[in-house]
Amino acid sequence: MGPGALSSILDQLPKFQDPNLIVGFDVSDDACVYQISEDLAIVETADFFPPIVDDPYAYGQIAAANSLSDIYAMGGVPRLALNLLCVPNCLSTDVLLQILKGGSDKVIEANCVLAGGHTIEDNEPKYGLCVTGMVHPKKVLKNVGAKPGDLLVLTKPIGSGVLTTAMKADLLEKSSYDILVEQMATLNAKGGAAVTATGGANACTDVTGFGLLGHSYEMTGAGDITIQLSAGAIPFMPQAWEMASMGIIPAGAYRNFDYVKPYVSVADGVPQAAVDLLADPQTSGGLLVALPEEQAKELLSRCQDFTQYARIVGQVLPRREKAVEIVP
Repeated sequence: MGPGALSSILDQLPKFQDPNLIVGFDVSDDACVYQISEDLAIVETADFFPPIVDDPYAYGQIAAANSLSDIYAMGGVPRLALNLLCVPNCLSTDVLLQILKGGSDKVIEANCVLAGGHTIEDNEPKYGLCVTGMVHPKKVLKNVGAKPGDLLVLTKPIGSGVLTTAMKADLLEKSSYDILVEQMATLNAKGGAAVTATGGANACTDVTGFGLLGHSYEMTGAGDITIQLSAGAIPFMPQAWEMASMGIIPAGAYRNFDYVKPYVSVADGVPQAAVDLLADPQTSGGLLVALPEEQAKELLSRCQDFTQYARIVGQVLPRREKAVEIVP
């Protein structure tokens, strides 16, 4: 669902009051966090979606990586996972096995335990996980809390929504497809560990369905800051710029931009392709982290050990006219 429709529904639901609920659904964060003891809290999330690639094993990997990502975004470590699988009766058992094998291998890579799950019949296949993680209650990372002076570090390139749309039209080169699948199937485990090792993060989220623009807007939280994104600093996947410039844009990108449009300013000189890619809904995207300048540079240095794509993509300013600014 688009962020606008989802928000209007959630606003009508009762808010649960429990002193041990550190993070609930009322703050639009990546997962809920519930404190169990003085030094232990659990992080809980669920995520599933239909296939975005044709290869069932790769689909399973991507869906699992996307589900596990929310735990890392909260500063936690995944410990227990359950499969969520919707199955059309026309799919062969071998295809289902490959989907589950892809998910299982990714859960194992995360040093997590896959303990079961739930399966139903549906007209369209859907797969994902319910994941439980652990975190120290005082080390929970939230998507709000960024402070003026912070820099924003992004740990993965964006463009997966545009590229999967291009893939359906047979416009994607094999090398670009391979990088697309590789990035979507990459766990945010190393990025999360780098954030923890660096310390000092004031806010963190993973970039998924609401796009970099939508998740940046969520980071502005109570409204006392403005996030300024530098379009020229943002890493894009191969062919993403080319496809966006051709107008190969998924419908979700338009929904995302329509939702945040009243709160966003776009400076002169920012290409339309950049705006479209910032709104592009991502699958299993990277972490977006707000840290003071010194820690941001340290985090960027740590990320170079495992990715060539991590960048400082913007900064946090005292609140200005708009919540998010896009500059060249």
